[in-house]
Amino acid sequence: MTKAFSKEKWKYLLYTLSHPMEGFYWIRHQERGSVPIAVVLVILFSISFSINRLCASFVVNDLDPRGIDSLFELIGVFAFYILICASNWSITCLMGGEGRLKDIMIAIGYGTVPITFLLNVGTIVSQFVADDEQAFYTIIIAVGIAYGIIMMLIGIMQVHNYTLGKTLLTLILTFIAMFIIIFLLLLLSNLLKMVINFGDSVYTEIIFRS
Repeated sequence: MTKAFSKEKWKYLLYTLSHPMEGFYWIRHQERGSVPIAVVLVILFSISFSINRLCASFVVNDLDPRGIDSLFELIGVFAFYILICASNWSITCLMGGEGRLKDIMIAIGYGTVPITFLLNVGTIVSQFVADDEQAFYTIIIAVGIAYGIIMMLIGIMQVHNYTLGKTLLTLILTFIAMFIIIFLLLLLSNLLKMVINFGDSVYTEIIFRS
């Protein structure tokens, strides 16, 4: 665990942010990435997202803080992270992808860094903008999201050794796989609920008859 959070791993994260093509390539081929760091980065992203929704100025944010559940959002973000990684891995396994599940988790996790950073910057900037200056806040958030998506795209492309076209195709199929997985989970959940209700009915009937 100490090795996973070593100084070299954190330094390589910074290198990957500035040199994503090379950074993600060596993450795949020389084990320079860290899944625990990627997970921490996703948690930090979720926290920053909740802070932005809670603390951004009313000029750019009309949400009621009382309706925001940070723990629920953290669970949701982490579940989505696991879902997209598992879906991409399942699709790329069928399409000759070289990346392992851990490589995908690192690529997605590292890609959240610019979004997290600029979410926090946007939250701070929002405290100083007037009604006619909302564009500054919007640009900051948009740049963070765009850079983060580009980072994730490059990461997926490099760890699987895909062309850009094939990467985009697999991402489309990844989202389709996500919907299929969600549908199957809902179906399984409904089936389990029916089995539990049936068992409860049988138990109640036995109790009454005895």
